[in-house]
Amino acid sequence: MRKLLNSTYKEMLLLSRDMGGLVILFVMPLVLIITITLIQDSSFKTINNAKVPILFVDNDKGDISNSIFENLSKSNTFEVVTKLDQTTFTETSAKAAVLSGKYQLAVVIPNNLSVELQKKVDQNVAKILSEFGVEEDTVNYNKPILSKQINLYFDPAVQHSFKNAVMNNIDKMISKIESKSIYEAFQKELSDDESDSNPLLEENNFVSFKEINPKQGIAEIIPNSTQHNVPAWTLFAIFFIVIPLSINIVKEKNQGTFVRLRTNPVSYLTVLGGKAITYLIVCMIQFLLMLAVGVFVLPYLGLPALTVGSNFITLCVVALFSGLAAIGFGILLGTLATTPEQSAPFGATAVVILAAIGGVWVPVFIMPKFIQWVSNLSPMNWGLNAFYDVFLRDGGIIEILPEIGLLLLFFIVTTIISIIYDQKKRAV
Repeated sequence: MRKLLNSTYKEMLLLSRDMGGLVILFVMPLVLIITITLIQDSSFKTINNAKVPILFVDNDKGDISNSIFENLSKSNTFEVVTKLDQTTFTETSAKAAVLSGKYQLAVVIPNNLSVELQKKVDQNVAKILSEFGVEEDTVNYNKPILSKQINLYFDPAVQHSFKNAVMNNIDKMISKIESKSIYEAFQKELSDDESDSNPLLEENNFVSFKEINPKQGIAEIIPNSTQHNVPAWTLFAIFFIVIPLSINIVKEKNQGTFVRLRTNPVSYLTVLGGKAITYLIVCMIQFLLMLAVGVFVLPYLGLPALTVGSNFITLCVVALFSGLAAIGFGILLGTLATTPEQSAPFGATAVVILAAIGGVWVPVFIMPKFIQWVSNLSPMNWGLNAFYDVFLRDGGIIEILPEIGLLLLFFIVTTIISIIYDQKKRAV
């Protein structure tokens, strides 16, 4: 035990002499989390508050085009534009404006859309009523009525998801208008009193949607940018200790310090234990600082405050096992590498890759299927899921057991591989 404490003291002494390294380990992650959260929160506010300008060309001048125009104008997403410098857009000019990138979308309503749709509705209603003998067979049901087409011109740079959202929205509006026209046609045919203003059929939607967030007690848990960024970038900072840890091990090997340590009655496991304890303390300090920034600093910058509640101990457990996984990776890299030039670039690149596939930058669910499968192999993904279980799903120790079990297993496996490799290398 005394040897382990002495080894830990030696590592802390070396770390304390590197003030630049300490600044990087503790200050840079705080700057990173504040910067990223500010950027993402501003982006979310811009998306939620800003309206996308779209062109609207009305060749119909009827009820349907007016209804579409009103629905688009009432939307919190679009700003409908019909004129530029007192000149009304035509289909040709609207198409040119969209293709040049000035606007993301142009909606072109065809001629006689309202009239032709009403004819089609009346024809179908009359045909149905004649089948029941309610109306005389005086309508030519076989008279063709050409279908109409609303043209949507999209900027080539627009994302596919935006196109689908717009088309679904307009299709929903048209369907609602058609349904209303059918109701009114039936009422007109079935009502004895043409002046009767009471509808026979209700037009209100029977099925509606309500977004319900999970609750913690009586308060709703509403995810925000802080709850996503604090755990994600805390993990990124924790795993970045791979670089100084691996460089420390490589330097000891190259400078002969490691040989002098091994001439003493000290096992390699004891040496690694001292490093693990030291850098685990560093990881926990990083975690506490990041947590403090989320709780106390971010609200002063106009960002949502991080809500910890009664989950502090569970969060510490996740951070502890995440730190162990990062330490195991750093020990393995330091054991395999022979020069700092090998360990530093490889460690930085590996951490970035693990963060990318682990969901730190981009949510895993929007990644390609193959990358989603690969993300299950990233220890950052395990730690991030554990943090999300606590922050967003109010999970406890039982809920995070699978993730922290994988993190502990990763630490054990990497440490064992390091010890075996070191023994074989010395035996040769």
